[in-house]
Amino acid sequence: MKLLQPPGWTAPKGYANGVAARGTMVFVGGQIGWNAQQQFETDDFIAQTGQALRNVVDVLREAGAGPEHMVRMTWYVTDRVEYNSRLPELGKVYREAMGRNFPAMTCVQVSGLMEARAKVEIEVTAVVPD
Repeated sequence: MKLLQPPGWTAPKGYANGVAARGTMVFVGGQIGWNAQQQFETDDFIAQTGQALRNVVDVLREAGAGPEHMVRMTWYVTDRVEYNSRLPELGKVYREAMGRNFPAMTCVQVSGLMEARAKVEIEVTAVVPD
């Protein structure tokens, strides 16, 4: 895997501008902050994000992959103000689940997710090298 950083660009914080990779592609459908029994344990944004990230790791593991194989993440959040105001907490919970692996990332605010209690949904593409 190679991170793509154009010359002269300011380095991004917490994500990559681009990633080039070769191998077996793994697509993780949107994971939300509920547990393996599809039950929410909290309505807190940070706690739900931590659970969603752990869910992503669990699905990656089924493909023989881990956070180090992620090439792309898409985050859907219901409140961008909360996302931005809680970035230090978010960074901590992210690193606990994903380590220091920062793929190309997109984050968008949405008016709602399919599960009414969900505050975040995260989908991932990973590439396991040949």
